[in-house]
Amino acid sequence: MVSITNLHKTFNKNTVLSGVNLEIKGGGIFAILGPNGSGKTTLIKTILGMVIPNKGKITVLDKDIKHDSVYRHQIDYLPQIANFPNNLKVKELIKMIKDLRGDTKTDIELINRFKLEPFLDKKLGNLSGGTKQKVNIVLTFMFESPLIILDEPTTGLDPISLIQLKELIQTEKDKGKTILITSHIMSFVEEVSDEIVFLLDGQVYFKGTISKLKNKTNELDFERAIASILTENHA
Repeated sequence: MVSITNLHKTFNKNTVLSGVNLEIKGGGIFAILGPNGSGKTTLIKTILGMVIPNKGKITVLDKDIKHDSVYRHQIDYLPQIANFPNNLKVKELIKMIKDLRGDTKTDIELINRFKLEPFLDKKLGNLSGGTKQKVNIVLTFMFESPLIILDEPTTGLDPISLIQLKELIQTEKDKGKTILITSHIMSFVEEVSDEIVFLLDGQVYFKGTISKLKNKTNELDFERAIASILTENHA
């Protein structure tokens, strides 16, 4: 599904990615974790073609993304911060995105799931952060792409919406889709992920199941296992 070979990226004199090698096969939920500055966002943006690496190769769905931009139509992306036009109504934004992308499944089920009916005629600039995030989620899951990338999807969600998001992610996984997630909420990561990819100093430090990570660090608790990695490498 996603293959990354010897990926390097430098911003000015700041090295962000320094030889990332990563294979993600189709189907399943993969959490991309790491401390601030570890290169998570840069890695995601290189997969999306939003950041051009200095060196390395990325293939998505067996396409070398350097020579093919069409692959992006096979990805649904939820950005960490969605900058919506404040003057548009929610229903106008949904219609605009549907018209641009085409090939949508019905959005009614998603709107009902996240209780957005009362907000459809409201302007985006008047919505709370949590409601904007629910709109963001609807726009992401309206399509049937094989690869979904979610950057901090739980931001601003109330407990009921968080449950709905978890169920939605599981439903998409059950369809055979591949889902990449970044999150600072370790309980969420532990609940939904099949594998984690831990970035450290611009490289993949660990890839595997949470159980494997606990064994590697001799920790019974997932958060303590993550903390153990950070402590060990910054001692």
